[in-house]
Amino acid sequence: MNMTKNIGLADKIARLVIGGLLIVLALAGTIGWWGLIGVAPVATALLNWCPAYNLLGIKTCPTDNAPTALN
Repeated sequence: MNMTKNIGLADKIARLVIGGLLIVLALAGTIGWWGLIGVAPVATALLNWCPAYNLLGIKTCPTDNAPTALN
């Protein structure tokens, strides 16, 4: 299994905010137990790797070999 980083900073922040919000709302009893699904986006954000992105070939993080300016 290839666990190369495929989540960029904006994607990571969105996953942490949305996942955290779902977890808090579930624990508060506002949206019910299904809100604990927020654990998945938080976990993928902390790992910097999303298995669905891997399957679909999506990568939101910048590449290590960014193009250089020509002089």
